[in-house]
Amino acid sequence: MSDPAARDAAEEASAFSHPAVAPDVFAAYGDHPDQVVDFYAPRDGRTSAPLVVALHGGVWRAPYDRQHISPFADFLARRGFAVANVEYRRGSDIPRQGAAAPVAGRWPETFDDIAAALDAIPELAAAHLPSADPRRIVLTGHSAGGHLALWAAARHVLPAGSAWRLPAPPALRGVVALAPIAHFGRAVELDVCGGGVTEFLGGKGHLADRMPFADPSVLVPTGIATTVVQGRTDIVVPPAVAEAYVTAAAEAGEMVGFTLLEDVGHFPLIDPAADACAVVAEEIAQLAW
Repeated sequence: MSDPAARDAAEEASAFSHPAVAPDVFAAYGDHPDQVVDFYAPRDGRTSAPLVVALHGGVWRAPYDRQHISPFADFLARRGFAVANVEYRRGSDIPRQGAAAPVAGRWPETFDDIAAALDAIPELAAAHLPSADPRRIVLTGHSAGGHLALWAAARHVLPAGSAWRLPAPPALRGVVALAPIAHFGRAVELDVCGGGVTEFLGGKGHLADRMPFADPSVLVPTGIATTVVQGRTDIVVPPAVAEAYVTAAAEAGEMVGFTLLEDVGHFPLIDPAADACAVVAEEIAQLAW
């Protein structure tokens, strides 16, 4: 398909065509309705499986919740993984005056939730999904969720005094970030997702003071095995964003794996019907097993 916009629309339609898959069990990590984790047991019946923690995308905006990646979570469960599909607080359902789309994210609530969820998941999994092995956790996320995955793995290198900072690296086997909004500076330059990054951080006036606490490209090196999977024909989060992150990591002395898939856009990475989704599962397996 030669028209990039038409191709993207077809890929999005395919990814969103799968019915939502109900979890085997869910658990709350806080009092807010969005502070919940859906757990999927490995479909092959194994009693000790790596745990994949999945963070959904959607420009950190309220209309996009964890339901749209539940088929992806089920796909991973059918590959023998235990899966935790995390919900978190996103932006308002109502656009700001003069805006064309709902507000992207909440500062600081979105980060509060990701930190709280990741801290709680080992205990929640032990209580609700005994087939999950909390010693083998791989963190993955798509698009805005890819950003959150990279950020969550870098909490130990946040600036001193940050409420989200960990005293030591999180106990992760690694991170597989899927078409992540991984370099905020480049994403702002390219106006990714209609200015979603600027909106997420509270407007242009907050970019300078909040980026050091939120931008994965400045939170390197982490010392945690990290792979980025990106479609070359992605027009939603262009490859240039991931490439800028990988370059920043290399300049900081850390080698990040970078898998660039030909003839793949933004959505096949989480589409169980797409070959790209199998590539993602393999990248996760290489870290998990």
